[in-house]
Order: sequence, then structure tokens, then C-alpha cells
Amino acid sequence: MYSIIDIETTGGNPRTEKITEIAVLTHDGSRVVDRFCTLVNPEKSIPPFITNLTGINNEMVAGAPRFYEIARRIVEMTDNQIFVAHNAGFDYGFICEEFRQLGFRFQRNRLCTLQLSRKLIPGLRSYSLGKLCAELNIRIEDRHRALGDALATVRLFEMLMTHGPAEEQFMRGILRQG
Repeated sequence: MYSIIDIETTGGNPRTEKITEIAVLTHDGSRVVDRFCTLVNPEKSIPPFITNLTGINNEMVAGAPRFYEIARRIVEMTDNQIFVAHNAGFDYGFICEEFRQLGFRFQRNRLCTLQLSRKLIPGLRSYSLGKLCAELNIRIEDRHRALGDALATVRLFEMLMTHGPAEEQFMRGILRQG
């Protein structure tokens, strides 16, 4: 089982910035079987640049749950599953930091679709989610929103899982231990 995850944040540094939105999609290897998506109150102001990028503003997150209020759901949905994300180090780093600040250690095996794409589809100019999806004719609805990007990552992940005879070797080669 896989947890395909995407987050939106107030910036790029997990030590100083916070999550503003999270989507977790449970994938059984064939299809999405469960989903959770919510805005998150970052308990800090969202910079205008981020609002322009994501469309998420301070008013939208004012009444949203704080991370500690959704932490249990994230643990339950990702338990004994492989954490999958595009540029997984970013999403995983933020989630680990949020848990660290709560006094807990979040640890999952993880798989990065960006790294897997580089191995299975070499030679592209860019492996950003948007450009990669455009190259592969994967439609992204709601770009730079957690659910839209997570659903695009699901389609990319499913495509990569069936790409070539050596996909399992590649997946094992880039699977990171928690």
C-alpha cells in the first residue's frame, strides 16, 4: 500500500515555515481507496507570493484545523505504507518537522516520483511535476493545491509503475528507508 501525499506550505524551509494544506491518498497498487485533504492553519501569516502561487490565503486557513488536530489521521493513513510524493524530500521533511515539533518521530519508507521519473524517463529538460505531467499528457487540475497535485502524482505514479520491465528494480533502487 502507498500513501501518495502532497502539501502546500508558507515557504521552503521546514524549520521556519508551516504546512497550509495536505492531501493524503491511499493507493492499493491499482487505485486510490481512501483520501484525506484539508487546509491547515499554519499559525503564521501566509506570504503574498505563496498566496499568489497557491490561492491559499490567511482567511481560508483561519478556521482550519492546526496540524496537531490532524496528526493522528495522518499517522493512521500512512502507517505501514510507503510514503510517495513528487520531490518526496520536501513533503516528507515538512511532515517530519511538524511531528518533531509535537514531540513525535514520523518515520516512513518513501518513494520519490521525481527520482523515479529521472531513472525511467531519462533525457527530459525538466522533471518538475507541472512540466513532467505536460510531457506525459497528464492533466493537472488545481495546480499548486494539495489535492490537485496529489491526484496528478497518482496518475504519474501509476504510469511509472507500468513503465518498462525493470520498474520494480528501479523502485527498490530509489526507495528510501524511513
